[in-house]
Amino acid sequence: MGSGIAVGHMVAMTGMGDGTGVSLRNPTIVSAFHHQLWIGLVVVLVVAAFTPLAVNVAAPYWTRAQRWVLSASRRLTVSWRPAAIQGSTTGDDEALGRRVLRIGFGLIWLADGLLQLQPAMPMGLADQVTVPSAFGSPAWLQHLVRTGAGIWNDHPVEAAAAAAWIQIAIGIWLLTARRGRISRLGGVVGFGWAAVVWVFGEAMGGVLAPGLSWAFGAPGAVLFYAAAGVLIALPPRLWRGDRLGRMLLMVMGAFLMGMALLQAWPGRGFWRGRGGDISQMVSAMASGAQPRALSSMLQAFAGFDQAHGFVVNLVLVSALAVVGIAFVSGRPGAVRPALWGFIVLCLADWLLVQDLGVLGGLGTDPNSALPQLLLVISGYVAMVLPALPTPADAPLASTSPGARALGKTPSPATVPALAMTSPTAPPTTSGVPIGTSRPALRPRQLPRVLLAGATVCMLALGVVPMTTAALASTPDSVLAAAVDGTPSVLSGQAPSFSLVDQEGHDVSLHDLRGKALLLTFLDPVCTSTCPLIAQQLREASNLLGHDASRVELVAIASNPIFHSVADVEAFTRQEQLGNLPNWLFLTGSLGTLESVWKAYGIEVTVTPAGAMVSHSVVVYVVGPHGNLRWVDPENPTDPFVAAAASSPTAQDLSFSGVLAGNVRSVLSER
Repeated sequence: MGSGIAVGHMVAMTGMGDGTGVSLRNPTIVSAFHHQLWIGLVVVLVVAAFTPLAVNVAAPYWTRAQRWVLSASRRLTVSWRPAAIQGSTTGDDEALGRRVLRIGFGLIWLADGLLQLQPAMPMGLADQVTVPSAFGSPAWLQHLVRTGAGIWNDHPVEAAAAAAWIQIAIGIWLLTARRGRISRLGGVVGFGWAAVVWVFGEAMGGVLAPGLSWAFGAPGAVLFYAAAGVLIALPPRLWRGDRLGRMLLMVMGAFLMGMALLQAWPGRGFWRGRGGDISQMVSAMASGAQPRALSSMLQAFAGFDQAHGFVVNLVLVSALAVVGIAFVSGRPGAVRPALWGFIVLCLADWLLVQDLGVLGGLGTDPNSALPQLLLVISGYVAMVLPALPTPADAPLASTSPGARALGKTPSPATVPALAMTSPTAPPTTSGVPIGTSRPALRPRQLPRVLLAGATVCMLALGVVPMTTAALASTPDSVLAAAVDGTPSVLSGQAPSFSLVDQEGHDVSLHDLRGKALLLTFLDPVCTSTCPLIAQQLREASNLLGHDASRVELVAIASNPIFHSVADVEAFTRQEQLGNLPNWLFLTGSLGTLESVWKAYGIEVTVTPAGAMVSHSVVVYVVGPHGNLRWVDPENPTDPFVAAAASSPTAQDLSFSGVLAGNVRSVLSER
């Protein structure tokens, strides 16, 4: 983390671009995170244990409330209401297509919640996952994402624990609530949380940014979670017949055809081989922390794409288009082989391009391939194995297109007459007349009641702290206790380098002899920490006054995917640094940059699917003779450092002030 150099006279400002001056696995933060989770687990177990008792105590009052509501309903309604609406369980079986969707996404939500328990989540998720996902999106969307990231960064422990509890709760809810309004409500909750994550966590899946590609996960995995939530929340009658399954396949088919068009659009970089977007992405992912066999497979595919990029893109475009057309047709004979082809395509993309989506310590979900598969399989099952109409559905089912597609029209012999109620008929609920004593919980009901209590408690443990964090005006005090300490000081010469600047001119360390250097490593497409560091260097230069002419502000690109001259020039222009005569943003080939990173102890990590890049946050002070010097270890993006810098009397204690002071001491040396 920036201390891997065995030479130099320096101190590295450590961290991983997390926005708080705290490393991803800072012991204080990780310990507080685990402590919060253990407390939550104890609360969940206690609440679950007392839930059966609470249910038995509340049962009489619930029965009275039901009697009052149904009594009022009887006085306001007439006798045409079917018995099925008043408590009959006839036709209560869950449609098979809905069951596939509910169980599949329940497992995915549960897995996502468990992924949120990774130690790097509190300090890494906001600035290394959510904020980079907004790069290239409109300013208003970037503002929304940064607002959410700011809340997370100010309260990392509470936010990370809350997200984990919410997603685990949704997963358990979907897995255990099989039918009825409670099951449908689980779909609504899943949709609501997915919508929040899609906007604030995925920047709407990058749909408003350039480079949109189905292969990389567009339009965001969580959007498919939201679609599943809507489908699960639909009334059971809409799952009768094959209409819903056909509609779902048609929508997915139209989506795949649109993705094929985007993938085939000229000028978007997908048709070229060497240097193409897919090969660059896969090559960068192969260098991440993961099993050796998977890394070798990714490297082999990246090499194949470099040599045959046109063919790879042609296969992808053709497959998406053919599968999309087959799904839109709605014909089982065309859909069935297309489904098998889509399964193969999704699994290949999930393995070779999306890199399974869960590796690297900051993976939050399996990316978009698996959720899409679940939606398509659910639609296919709902189309070929639809639920049969129920007596309550009989008037609609007998004439609905779904019933006609089945070739089965309910007859009087097979469909019981609708039960009619009279104003004097005693209302019932679950077969028990209202007003009679409700029996105690039976043993077989106990597990479901325990899980229901645990689920409600988990949701409360997630929603309440997340809301409190959003409304809080000050950062969590745990951040102050977690700020990194002073690193060790080494002595020696700065490792040499030969790169090019933002204007394409050759620059080497030897060329800069005679001037002091403020040397750092920045991601040219970063929108969070790196711009702040660049502005701190500008402020340090301003504080130096006339001495600034003897100082060079040097940044070296630290992104293995976006490191072209155009990228560093765009960053320079965006941060309005082009007017500084002593600003240099250097870059080079990936091999050259990797050598420089290694020499200076810079760790660069590409997270799954290549959407996020993290790197060591380091600033070195290099003397006029090439000797490395120490620098204040505090992170320029630390909220406590920023608060000190906002005071004119404390300016010398700010990060830029300390940098300027260290540069003056270096310039005074002989």
